Parts: sequence; structure tokens; C-alpha cells
Amino acid sequence: MNIHEYQAKELLAKYGIGIPAGYAALTVEEAVAGAKQLPGPLYVVKAQIHAGGRGKGKFKELGPDAKGGVRLAKSVEEVEANAKEMLGNTLVTVQTGEAGKQVNRLYVTDGVDIASEYYLSMLVDRASGRVAMIVSTEGGMDIEQVAHDTPEKITTITIDPAQGFMPHHGRAVAFALNLTGDLNKQAQKLSRQLYTAFMDLDCEMLEINPLVETEDGKLLVLDTKMSFDSNALYRHKDVEALRDVTEEDPAEVEASEYDLAYIKLDGSIGCMVNGAGLAMATMDIIKLNGAFPANFLDVGGGANREKVTAAFKIILKDPAVEGILVNIFGGIMKCDVIADGIVAAAKDVNLSVPLVVRLEGTNVEQGKEILDNSGLPIVSADDLGDAARKIVAEVKQAA
Repeated sequence: MNIHEYQAKELLAKYGIGIPAGYAALTVEEAVAGAKQLPGPLYVVKAQIHAGGRGKGKFKELGPDAKGGVRLAKSVEEVEANAKEMLGNTLVTVQTGEAGKQVNRLYVTDGVDIASEYYLSMLVDRASGRVAMIVSTEGGMDIEQVAHDTPEKITTITIDPAQGFMPHHGRAVAFALNLTGDLNKQAQKLSRQLYTAFMDLDCEMLEINPLVETEDGKLLVLDTKMSFDSNALYRHKDVEALRDVTEEDPAEVEASEYDLAYIKLDGSIGCMVNGAGLAMATMDIIKLNGAFPANFLDVGGGANREKVTAAFKIILKDPAVEGILVNIFGGIMKCDVIADGIVAAAKDVNLSVPLVVRLEGTNVEQGKEILDNSGLPIVSADDLGDAARKIVAEVKQAA
């Protein structure tokens, strides 16, 4: 789960981490009221969307010469003018794609006199089973570009969760940022605070870009992103409450309500599978046969008829779907339950695209009998390879 910048900063502030003063706003009036509570005379007006590259982004409605999603304002009147332009308009960045995202929230912060910019992030390194703290002196830039052009300017420090954050980790961060004196001490303290927040909140990723040194010698978090392990949110109801479903794909939101793992992709063949590994294999074999999957959808190992019906309907809501492949291995899940759900959903939505079903496992014969007697044009497959070949052929024939 992702959250907005202002929400992430509010969480970090609880750990004593320095952030510029700021106020979130849903309306122009709230943006102006927030600016009036800041000392000024420089303000920053930031679009709040779940995507990076906001400063370099462009608003669809404002033309190519308009400013991006992060703007400096030298008066409350400029804050108001910027808020009027940004709210309700669509911001397109390198991470949103051409569709962009509508800006429904702003964050008005106090301006900062910046002496230097740095980069600091943390994520889970699955290869080592440790937390990786990534540090660079090249703050404010695309870290991918830095990694490509000047990899020597990036330092990775791994922390064993069993041991926890140790003083030498903090010294390594400060050394990598070339900080001395009081700034060195601040960097050590900050890195410990960030690690504590990362672990306490079950984060998947915490990125500070840029971390800035101010003209008066303070380290401040100027921009941040945080994402969380969705499987751990039951431990953090306060974090879960920060979810903004307007920033998510509607189909993915609906799927989460049924505890389905759904991710929309760019292909034309919808997939419904039980088990993440089997789902990945199904997508691979579709591509091997010359087509592309329209989604990843794992109904889980204990899905019931209601879940299966919901999953089927979600797939069919995607206008790009030209055919559906259902691939189920029934262990705990019974094939007849899957078949019931498929038939019910297909009848409800008036199925108009080819459907290939491969069932194997518990109650497979009962499941196939339900499909055969449904009166629907469902194509049965003997195995996964056969299923992939058949759905690709069916889609090509229908086209």
C-alpha cells in the first residue's frame, strides 16, 4: 500500500525526524489557509498523487508551457493561483503513463534554503534477507539514472534485522554522504530514526529524495515516499486508514474487497488462477504462445463461489480482454466450486469472449461435468500447454 507525501511526513515526524512545516489541502481555500499559517515568504505547492516525477510532470489541461506538479510561490496570492490551476486537473509524469492522474490533494509547505541535496532510501533486499539502506550524494536526481551513469556514487549498507541498527551503520551513512562535524552526527541519528520507522511500520520501501542540508546546517526530509507490506496492515490500523483508493485502479480496489490478488496488465487474455506461482507460469505460457496476459489474478487456495464469481466479473470489466483462461489446480479448493462460480459469473455478465478452462485436482470430474452441462461455449483443456494454445487460437479466430 502506498500513501501520499504529506501522510508519510506526518508518520516520520512522530519519530523525531525533521520535516518542513506544511498543510494538506483538498480545496483552494484550504491551501490558502495553510499558507497563511506558514512563516513565508517562500512557499511550495505540491500535487499529491501516488507517482514520482511530479516536478517535471505536465498538466494535460494547461498546455506544454505550464509549470509542473511542484511549484514555488512567493506570496499567498501565488499559492492561491497555483492551487486553482492544479486541483482537479490531470498531471502526467514518467510514472503515471500518458493517462496521468487527477490531482485531488495539495500539500503547501514552507520554503527551505537548500545548501546541498542527498538521497537516502530503505527497502527489503530479498536476496540477502536484510534491509538495504541506499545512500548517495546525488540527491534530487533520478536514482536510476545515477545508478546507470555514476554507480560509484551510490553506497548500499545492509542491516541484519536480527541484529538491528548498530552505530557503525550510522557512521557508514554519514561517511557515504561526505558529512562532517555536527552534520555527521545528525546523519547518524537520522538514519537510526528512519530504520526504526521502517521496521516499526512494516514498510516495503522508504525513500527520501531529496534529503537536504539547509543553509543553517540542519538535515530535513524535503520529499519522501513510503509503501507498506499489505499483509502486515492488520497490525497498523492507523496506517491502513491512510489508504486513498482514488489513487488506485478501481478493479484492483474491488478485488481487494474480496481478498483477491489482482494486477491489471497490458495484454488481451484475462487470467484467473489459484496460487501466485501457477499464475506466473500461466502468464508465461500465454506469452510463449504469442499473446499477452491482461492481468495477474490469484483467487487463493480457499476461494469460494462468491470469490470466483467476483474474480470473473472483474476480469470481464476490462475492455481490453478478448478471451479468458481459467487455470485451476484443486487442492484445498475444489474444482466443482470453481466451476459453479465460472458458470454463475458467465451467465450474469452475458459472456461474449472465448473462455478456456483447465481444471485438475479435487472433484475435477464433477467440475468438468458442471461446465459441460452449463450450456455455455466453454472450451475445456487437458493441461496448461493445451489451455494456452486453445485460448490464443480462440482469440485469433474471434478477431
